[in-house]
Amino acid sequence: MSKTPKKTSAKTTRPAQPTPKASIVWLASYPKSGNTWTRIFLANYLMNTREPVSINQVHRFGMGDSIAKTYRMVAKDEAADLEDVNVTLRLRDRVLRGIIGNGADVNLVKTHNIRSAAYGTDLIPAKYTRSSVYIMRNPLDMVLSYARHYGITAAEAIDVIGRSDNANASDTSTVWQFLGSWSEHVNSWTADAPYPSLVLRYEDMLNKPERAFGALVQHLGVPLDPERLQRAIRFSSFDEAKGQEAKAGFAENPGKNKTFFTSGKAGGWKDELSDDLVAKLRTEHHDTMKRFGYL
Repeated sequence: MSKTPKKTSAKTTRPAQPTPKASIVWLASYPKSGNTWTRIFLANYLMNTREPVSINQVHRFGMGDSIAKTYRMVAKDEAADLEDVNVTLRLRDRVLRGIIGNGADVNLVKTHNIRSAAYGTDLIPAKYTRSSVYIMRNPLDMVLSYARHYGITAAEAIDVIGRSDNANASDTSTVWQFLGSWSEHVNSWTADAPYPSLVLRYEDMLNKPERAFGALVQHLGVPLDPERLQRAIRFSSFDEAKGQEAKAGFAENPGKNKTFFTSGKAGGWKDELSDDLVAKLRTEHHDTMKRFGYL
């Protein structure tokens, strides 16, 4: 007597999801520390044209990680109230996965976020990261540009950059950015990382441009050509950027100041900051300033 075979249920095996390529090269900085200048240089070096690249095309060579439009795109049909910090953080991983989803070996991504976590969300995930470039500037100069950029006084700016809870709230163009204090930001990005990192000082970019920008090119794994390097440095000069802005404006200017490119010099704080404000900033950021040669 034959037995009736037992019914078997077929299991559907889903194909394994491909491991995302760690392709992000973070172009990181505290606001007003030289990030835009760095991206203008890269645009000119990578394009390698005989005329300066328009400053309004710079976004093509380093997209931001906090662009509100991108967050709305990945939200799809979800209610995306980007003023809600929890919504921004919930969508962030999808935004970053979208960036690396093109399969490119390198994706340059501008960020002002601290290399840390915000409310339990890792802002700079190592699993998506190829390397990082950190641009820093003497906070005595940076704070003056920061004050102009945000439409506040130098005294207010010094207070703000000394706060661990310093963050830029969402607006029509960007989502929440978590900065922390200047010292916390610098120390987070210059600490040991599980991927290659390069630290550039704004002052070295001014005084030793061939060495500083040459190191940047090599860090990205792009062939270094001296003539091309010199031309890109010239095409990304402060005078060139300021001249372009005067003729055609600058799309990344938030509008709180008439011009984005106001002063590209180092040492302006000596004429603009009072002794008590200098002392306050040096006291609050003493260890980090000393570590990087700013005292």
